[in-house]
Parts: sequence; C-alpha cells; structure tokens
Amino acid sequence: MIAAVAAGILHFVWPIAQIIDNPWRWLGIALIIFGGAINIWADRLFAKHGTTVKAHEKPAYLIVFGPFRASRHPMYLGMAIILLGIAVSSGTVGAFIPAIAFVFIMEKLFIPIEEQNLLETFGQKYLNYKQKTRRWL
Repeated sequence: MIAAVAAGILHFVWPIAQIIDNPWRWLGIALIIFGGAINIWADRLFAKHGTTVKAHEKPAYLIVFGPFRASRHPMYLGMAIILLGIAVSSGTVGAFIPAIAFVFIMEKLFIPIEEQNLLETFGQKYLNYKQKTRRWL
C-alpha cells in the first residue's frame, strides 16, 4: 500500500517524464486487475490450508498448486503487477520507482526469510519445489 501511495505522489509531485500515453495507459487497469486476482487466489489458498501469509512466521502447509505452480511467491508477484499497473496507468517515469523499489525490498528483506522458514519446515519437499518453480515467474 505504501508503494502504491508513493507511486501516486511521485506521479503528481515528481513525474520526470510522460513515457506512456493514451490509449496504452489503459493497459495499467488490466494489470491492476490481474495482479489483484493473483493475490486473492493465493490468499484464499493460504486461508483454505490454514497457513500464514506472514514471511516471518513458520508456515503450516506447503502450497505448490494454483498460482504457486508458476511462482514461489505469487502474492509478491501480484503486488508487483499491481504496482506496475499503477505506473503504466500514470504513464510517468516517477510512478515506476516504487514498483522497482518494491521488488528490490522483497528480494532483499522478505523473500530470504520466507524461503529459510520454508526450508526449515519442509526440508527436501521445499527444495524439490524450489528446483521446479521460479521465484517470480
């Protein structure tokens, strides 16, 4: 949410340059909807299987189906797609900065913790899944 607000602020306060014009900016709406659908799908699977969505907590179930077949972190992917959609809809360079920052922060601060928890909890089962499924896409 912070990154989405930052994208809006940067678009209006520090737009740098308009790089995407209409009608292409409408593609941003499709990206926002697609990213949101991925998040909802993954979140429902977490709830259905009684496992946590919080990176610092120990998971109770290893989900390897649904959106998790294409990405080990579909919720982060969905959020990144939403931020990309916001940036495309805005069409300014400044609006892309939070999307890039979000991916960097997830890579450096959250994903390593989450993947370590998965490894400690599921061991070889997680390693097998990790070998078959890419981190983002």
